[in-house]
Amino acid sequence: MSFAVPGPARQAPGAATITELDGRLVECRACPRLVAWREETAAVKRAAFRDWTYWGRPVPGFGPPDASLLVVGLAPAAHGGNRTGRMFTGDRAGDVLFATLHELGLASRGTVEDRDDGLELRGVRLTSPVHCAPPANRPTPGERDTCRPWLARELELLRPTVRAVVVLGAFGWQAALPALGAAGWAVPRPRPVFGHGTRTALAPADGRGAPLDLFGCYHVSQRNVFTGRLTVDMLREVLAEAAKTAGLGTAEERRAGGRTALPDRTPGGPTG
Repeated sequence: MSFAVPGPARQAPGAATITELDGRLVECRACPRLVAWREETAAVKRAAFRDWTYWGRPVPGFGPPDASLLVVGLAPAAHGGNRTGRMFTGDRAGDVLFATLHELGLASRGTVEDRDDGLELRGVRLTSPVHCAPPANRPTPGERDTCRPWLARELELLRPTVRAVVVLGAFGWQAALPALGAAGWAVPRPRPVFGHGTRTALAPADGRGAPLDLFGCYHVSQRNVFTGRLTVDMLREVLAEAAKTAGLGTAEERRAGGRTALPDRTPGGPTG
């Protein structure tokens, strides 16, 4: 008799809320290689973090369940999210991303430490197509596809409010497009090609509700930042444009703690 936890394809679609989805996700053990790696890393640890109790589980998305802007990365880092239990926290990529979000008024603080540091995101949610730390930061295509139902359901649950998605990197872009299709948006054929600064609008496949603006951005990886492939100015420009598109007001309003109403982008509406 098997007592294995059902995989994402069975678990994700039944989640009625983001909170329920996250609760199911953190129990996932669908990919043996990823399970072994995340748990080994949590047990062995890095010397600098030997006093930490690592999370060592799938890392759920982070941010409000009614976000109008979604940022999609790659996967948690072995000693970053896999240690802290929060997306993009604990590594150099997160340092750059959160500092930029804070500068734009989309995060309550620019430095992050752990799940209990009081950080709040304003109208933004962070997620990834693969929720477990992969060896060498490289999930396999099979692991990406196995994990996809979590992202697809997250997008479905966000659909009433989300108006813009920023995808960091080509891997995330390739993973996000089929998830967006499964969540109810019409993805063009041929599929849009990833590039930094790429922007494309996705209409709802059923013709109901608001369209979605999809933005491409180089990943905030340490290599990209150190080599100058992605500068803070480049990241800021994409995030600022996406936040504006999502109806999140100005940076000054966000820093003051305000949030404007979402624009009416339904067919026939003032901006539609």
